[in-house]
Amino acid sequence: MKIYTILAGIAMVLLLLVLPAAASDYTLGVFGNANEDETINMQDVTYTELIILEYRDKTQLADAKHDNRINMQDVTQIELIILGREKKLTVLDSADRIVTLDMPAESIVVTDDNQAEFIRLLGAEDKVVGIEGSIPERGYFPVMSDKPDIGNQWRGLNYELVAELNPDVVIMLASPAPIEPVIGKLDEIRVEAVCVDVIDLDKRANVVMVLGYILGKEERAAEYLEWRDDHLNIIRERLEYLGEEDKRTILFKDVDFRGAFGNDYSMCKTIEAAGLTNIADFSGTKQVDPEWIITQDPDIILLGDWKSESLGYKITSSAKANESIEEAMDQPGFDELTAVKSGNVYLVEYMLPGTRGDVGVLYFAKMAHPYKFEDMNPEDIHKEYFEDWLRVDYQGIFFYPPTWND
Repeated sequence: MKIYTILAGIAMVLLLLVLPAAASDYTLGVFGNANEDETINMQDVTYTELIILEYRDKTQLADAKHDNRINMQDVTQIELIILGREKKLTVLDSADRIVTLDMPAESIVVTDDNQAEFIRLLGAEDKVVGIEGSIPERGYFPVMSDKPDIGNQWRGLNYELVAELNPDVVIMLASPAPIEPVIGKLDEIRVEAVCVDVIDLDKRANVVMVLGYILGKEERAAEYLEWRDDHLNIIRERLEYLGEEDKRTILFKDVDFRGAFGNDYSMCKTIEAAGLTNIADFSGTKQVDPEWIITQDPDIILLGDWKSESLGYKITSSAKANESIEEAMDQPGFDELTAVKSGNVYLVEYMLPGTRGDVGVLYFAKMAHPYKFEDMNPEDIHKEYFEDWLRVDYQGIFFYPPTWND
């Protein structure tokens, strides 16, 4: 009883001293993040102790051991996470699945090149034991490209090979394809999976940090997010007072098979963050008639090279990109479109509005508001991304035409 009284007294002092978690753009989805901010530190230890003593309301993530109880074992677990010595780690993934992993995670399989980019960015490529087949084709994955091809999340994984590799975790995309069949088959071979949404600009920070904790690269993840925020904050500040009536309209359309991207499509968040209004007011993607495009008459047309045939890391000539634009605009009446007459038709490699949206948004802001971003060259920042974060030489063409170079 005397010990409890002492602890209660200490807790009361801490209650006066501990400030609420600093406001952040996201809540780190790792159990142990008791105060629901963007990291796990000693504030979470204190917060959990205050929950135990009933001076703070319970939070889901305070249950660090994920056993439906909050007690001193959770405090110990949080301390182990801070030290990087936890034996298990429970995370909330991008598909809202609660997953408990054995730690440390020393072997991983990646089911798409999108996740592979973040594994490389975090410096955890040496943990990769199996890859999706397109990864070697990209040209900027020098370490993991020689790993076994385990198939594709969309067309089917080689579950027999995955079982043979026996990874600690499979990192797979959370959408847009159904994940349940894949998860079910991985469960059958007793392999854990974590689903991540690397496409959504608003969710990406959490994904980076969750992967950082899983892979033991928390510091690297935090450093990247600081670099990211330095650039995104410039865009937010310069577009802060941009009214809806001042935003230019845009049509974002695939040159291959996906049609136009509706305004709820994840990649469109990157475009809208650049101060643009998507004219495609529908869900998902769908083919649209040329007559509809003429009626909408967008200020800008952005074409996506999904197959990376005209743009990409290995592309050295803009000839195919120019040909793709001309072919896409070769429709009756398109020569009268505002976007065509003003020279605002562009082709973008799919990673920039997607996984690499932290850089892509800079291209789109420069494209849409050249006078607000006269001092910013997106290609310089893209080069920095490749050389400092992916740790490979910068090359290729990813956006065409780069009108700021005229």
